[in-house]
Amino acid sequence: MKQILATITVVATLAATSASAFDPVHLKKLWDTNSCIECDLSGAYLFNADLAGAILTEAELQEAELVGAILAGAKLVNVNLTNAVLGGADLTGADLTGTNFRKADMNFVNMKGAILCNTTMPDGSVIYSGC
Repeated sequence: MKQILATITVVATLAATSASAFDPVHLKKLWDTNSCIECDLSGAYLFNADLAGAILTEAELQEAELVGAILAGAKLVNVNLTNAVLGGADLTGADLTGTNFRKADMNFVNMKGAILCNTTMPDGSVIYSGC
């Protein structure tokens, strides 16, 4: 019985991770150059990553773990952050234009379902959505 449960767990984990698997080549490019245009970083673990000034235009970051990430001054135009976790992230001065998510007069990246608990937004305001 334990072996069957273990097998089911492994299969379920593989199925879940394959649905939102990032491209390792794209992640290496981001680390090496601080730029990755049109990259697939879906589900990438970027916990506490220093991505200040990064260029991630049109990147796929849905379900990415960006808790505590520093994205100050980053270019995140047309980025998909659906269901991403950005708790404690710093987006001060980041460019998040070209999206369908709005707060006040600002356009933001597609953040449907994103967790923004204690996240500093481009204008310096702090959002507590999803806490």
